[in-house]
Amino acid sequence: MSLVENAVQVGGSVASAHAHAQGSRPGRESNGGVAGHAGAFAELSGLLGKMKAAQRKSGAPDYDTRIEHLDKLERAVVARKHDIAKAISMDFGVRSKHETLFAEVMIVVNAIKHARAHLHEWMETEARDVSWMFLPGRAEVVMQPLGVIGIISPWNYPMQLALAPLVGALAAGNRAIIKPSELVPDTSELLKTIITETFAPDHVSVVTGGVDVAEAFSHLPFDHLVFTGSTRLGKIVMKAAAENLVPVTLELGGKSPAIIGEGYSIAKAAQQIMQGKCLNAGQTCIAPDYVLLPKGRADAFVEECRTAFAAMYPRIQTNNDYTAIINDKHYQRLQSYLDDARNRGAKLVELNPAKEELDPNARKMAPVIVLHAKEDTLLMQEEIFGPILPVRTYEKLEEAIEYVNDHPRPLALYYFDHDQKRIDKVLAETISGGVCINESMLHVAQDDLPFGGVGPSGMGAYHAREGFEAFTKKKPVFYQSRINGMGLLRPPYEKNIDFALKMLLGK
Repeated sequence: MSLVENAVQVGGSVASAHAHAQGSRPGRESNGGVAGHAGAFAELSGLLGKMKAAQRKSGAPDYDTRIEHLDKLERAVVARKHDIAKAISMDFGVRSKHETLFAEVMIVVNAIKHARAHLHEWMETEARDVSWMFLPGRAEVVMQPLGVIGIISPWNYPMQLALAPLVGALAAGNRAIIKPSELVPDTSELLKTIITETFAPDHVSVVTGGVDVAEAFSHLPFDHLVFTGSTRLGKIVMKAAAENLVPVTLELGGKSPAIIGEGYSIAKAAQQIMQGKCLNAGQTCIAPDYVLLPKGRADAFVEECRTAFAAMYPRIQTNNDYTAIINDKHYQRLQSYLDDARNRGAKLVELNPAKEELDPNARKMAPVIVLHAKEDTLLMQEEIFGPILPVRTYEKLEEAIEYVNDHPRPLALYYFDHDQKRIDKVLAETISGGVCINESMLHVAQDDLPFGGVGPSGMGAYHAREGFEAFTKKKPVFYQSRINGMGLLRPPYEKNIDFALKMLLGK
């Protein structure tokens, strides 16, 4: 199978940069193809070259063509929604069908509908003001596709995080190549099939392969590169892209805090936080990573978390609503966080309503609330990415704000309060990629809001108009009038230009 086709198999194992760093599941590799970074780079370069040639030949697609592309993608995703749910569940071991339909399929479909509804407005040329001295010339900004967009998607939401950037790329009139994660081979194969059946190979392609393919992919001279993954790997991808001065959108992660304000219902906060924390078993970049709440309320919060979790998941082991940890390596990583915290004096409270003996081989992990975790434990230093929730207390809101600001800027921040002055204070004095007030995670589902991090949690944004603009060159154009005064600015300069300069700048 050639790299000029939509579905591409290169190298020893199906991999992405993010997956390579986190490990893979034994027995799920695909063999064959081209080995070595040089060979992978050559074939990928050939595919990218063909896409760029096709872009130059066809030019920027018009409005109707872009709508047709979005329509085709929507029909393909909706038609295969149950296959998507099945494939992702196979890759995870167990993944809630309803979570997949909501968090993968619905978000992509809604993004398509939003882009379709606003595309005409987004594509319009923008008239800009011209200074009086350059009249009657005129100025405008023209929206132009960048060309070919590279998308490196992770394993935790493998369809959403591959296709949501694609929506923006197609709306902006681009072509795209997607590199999915090796940790979800069934989903990656389905993604290849969907794209192959929907788009021409020089329009949208999916490339799969080993570590060498992932490395080669990040070094390609795309017109824009989108990477979703860890902060550490974001640095590597950005460095590789810099070799060709490729602009990047980095969707990373970090430790997203949930702050409960004085007077807010502990029961309601626990319910909302646990819902966000347990979605996909906490394997979400914007999941609440830790909680800050008023001193003296931690024990009540733990009990409310216990009640909230039991209401959602009365059983764990055989409950198809509760997602498994993606693989053994991640499961052991989470267990090591707990061991480290326990050995250093933290109090661990497991939420296991039916008191089940959970089979580690099934990788179903009961949520654990952690109290009194020391600041230098793994749990408090690393992004958790699982169903573990540290809890800290504060005496004054200023302490919570200071704690957040003393750490790297998070991808999301959640604040629970009904006092508008305190809400405004938190919004004004903290910086994060996004915020929910009295809710967790739902900002990502708002189709007219941009999504992106800040600093260590990311760079750039997509979704909504910002997604269209991320993949668009906003080209400034000045039209000179047939009759103009620009002759005054050419040497040799005469007294009239001196007079004009004095009028503008003074003596």
